[in-house]
Amino acid sequence: MTAHATATIEDLRTIDLFEGVDDETLQRWADATEVRELPDGEVVAEVGQEGHGLQLILTGRLRVYSVGEDGRHEPEGDQLAPTWIGAIPTLTGGWHKVQMVCAGDVRVARIGREPFVELVLQTRPVFDLLMRTVRPVVSKAAQREANRERLAALGTMAAGLAHELNNPAAAAKRAAADLAETLVTFETFVGKLVEAGVERGEAAKVVHLKDELLERSRECEEKSTLEAADAEDELLDRLEELGVSNAWRVVGPLAAACADDDWLTRTATVAGDVLDEVIMWVAASLQAHTLADELAESTDRMSELVRAVKSYAYMDRGEVVQADVHEGIVTTLMVLKHKWKHQSIALEKSFDKTLPRITMYGSELNQVWTNLIDNAIDAIGESGTMTITTRRDGDCIVVDVGDDGPGMPPEVARRIFDPFFTTKEVGSGTGLGLDVARRIVVNRHGGSISVDSEPGRTVFHVWLPIDQKKKLAK
Repeated sequence: MTAHATATIEDLRTIDLFEGVDDETLQRWADATEVRELPDGEVVAEVGQEGHGLQLILTGRLRVYSVGEDGRHEPEGDQLAPTWIGAIPTLTGGWHKVQMVCAGDVRVARIGREPFVELVLQTRPVFDLLMRTVRPVVSKAAQREANRERLAALGTMAAGLAHELNNPAAAAKRAAADLAETLVTFETFVGKLVEAGVERGEAAKVVHLKDELLERSRECEEKSTLEAADAEDELLDRLEELGVSNAWRVVGPLAAACADDDWLTRTATVAGDVLDEVIMWVAASLQAHTLADELAESTDRMSELVRAVKSYAYMDRGEVVQADVHEGIVTTLMVLKHKWKHQSIALEKSFDKTLPRITMYGSELNQVWTNLIDNAIDAIGESGTMTITTRRDGDCIVVDVGDDGPGMPPEVARRIFDPFFTTKEVGSGTGLGLDVARRIVVNRHGGSISVDSEPGRTVFHVWLPIDQKKKLAK
């Protein structure tokens, strides 16, 4: 790589950026450059690299690649000389979104960040052209990244939903399988009573004993693990004394229903020779009721999750809804639960239930809660405390989302709501989550958002006007 002194006016005249610039001004630009000859394969710009100034491609070709999170490079076309790159990330304080690599020998003139910004401010034609170029490019990039942010949030929600649905779905499947096995006992029981010659009156007594134990099971107090084990051991001994086959298979349901020696003795007297069949039938009946309760609980849990997601997305709403702000926070916590329930993160909630319902773009506010809660979880790491409080402050509802993570230095806190600014590693964040949250709160709801941060404590404050129905309806 060979370095030369500076570019010439003639070099710069070939680049459209300097159209309308007089020779004297153009000479100042030329004097600020450093010309280099770059070989084939040299990386001129890297994804995630901050803009360090303007690069004027005088001769040659740059190959442009987008780089996915998996590191895969996808060709996006070429940049042919004479052209310029690096102005937008330098002026916006952002970073390069693509990788640019020399395709053959390339001659480039570079101007550092400070002299470039100073020259732009002194050169109206360049300033005007850059503004005309930067505005649509930044707007398009912001829209693209905002869409990525929404898709990432949707992916997080989908992953969380799948994770949360897996447990009740597995429990329901297991309960259904066990219930099918239990039904076999019911199907054969009546036939065995008939074969044994059990009279109708005796059969009615058997049914009564079964119903008695079912009723007792509903009132039976839950035992500790040790108490349950002792009760099963005692009941198992009595079942074996009565000659019940495979007593170990039925002792669990009977003990859980608080069956005792008196009930077993009365049942043995009534059942006689078919005690085995009666005990198996009663145990199967108890088990069926338990399995039915498990199925109901599992399906209720799945329905609850679906309702939460429906509420989270406000799928059946008009554009503007009137709702309790707590509903969105609770459903967001449910959707994100998978991210923190396996970590040692405590959640402290303090909700003012007297707060009035407000008119809002519900699904958009849920995106705000998602960003704030997700950031709090990431800041806490493996262990800590997340706090969410709601309160009234004059004519506003205030939602505070805090964490006891490491906090942010002042220079970071000042820029935390800037577009494209992020403290996460490249590929882990777009830098638009909090910018999107700010625009939703401020522009869409007429509220405000701020952050207080110090080591060991960060709190985001969201103010939402209570009386904003007419404004949002416009």
